[in-house]
Amino acid sequence: MTDNPRWENLDAGLARRLRSALTAGYDGLFQTFQDPAPEVLRAGLKNPNLAKEHLLALLKRRDLPEDLLRTIHRLPQVEGGHRLKVALALNPGTPGPLLLSLLPHLYLFELLNLCILPGANPDQRLAAERAILQRLPSVELGHRLTLARRGTPALLATLLQDGDPRLVETCLSSPRLREVALLQFLSGPAATAETISMIARHPKWKNRPNLRLAILKNRKTPSIWFTLFLPGLRTPDLNNLLTGRRLTPARKQLVTAGLRRRGQD
Repeated sequence: MTDNPRWENLDAGLARRLRSALTAGYDGLFQTFQDPAPEVLRAGLKNPNLAKEHLLALLKRRDLPEDLLRTIHRLPQVEGGHRLKVALALNPGTPGPLLLSLLPHLYLFELLNLCILPGANPDQRLAAERAILQRLPSVELGHRLTLARRGTPALLATLLQDGDPRLVETCLSSPRLREVALLQFLSGPAATAETISMIARHPKWKNRPNLRLAILKNRKTPSIWFTLFLPGLRTPDLNNLLTGRRLTPARKQLVTAGLRRRGQD
């Protein structure tokens, strides 16, 4: 017979683990938080010996139910514990509303880690990404360069629009940069002769037909790229350039001359 009526109908093993969770010492609580039963974990949260170190160990688990994570968030240890807020935000089981309440407490590169963390779920990544984008206007150049080296495709696309040549150069070397971001940049007002030439000469991007065409459509593109790129364009692309409204008369003459060399009138 048990000494507590609440445990009379419990499996003997589970009852023993619940008692241990409530009474374990500092070291014993680490073992408690490896238990597979959520009710044992909840009991451990009521243990008077509970410390931040136990919670950090518990939050490394990827199988915690949402209600348990909400309970952890309400604990006094979390209120003043930055590392615990980060650990909660990084846990893939943390529900969306709770995650959104945590993100303002995270530092910039903690948000970035959440964006690129292999175990993060898509909702976490998207929320962290949006939080970074909201902060970008006040982020100094050095930190922007780090974001350009490590950031997600969406972050890179936004950083490109800054137009700073140092940022553009760093973004161009990122394996996460997408061609569509460069096409948007080349058609926008932030592109300059210098940054256009960076794209035009970059070994990863210079031979892409769509980018070459976008480069030649930009009014700020140095004339040298017409000389180098026109011979390699398809005839339909040359006609496309010629009918567009972005070329100056002098550059239209270059395109027309290219067509004539191909036997086109």
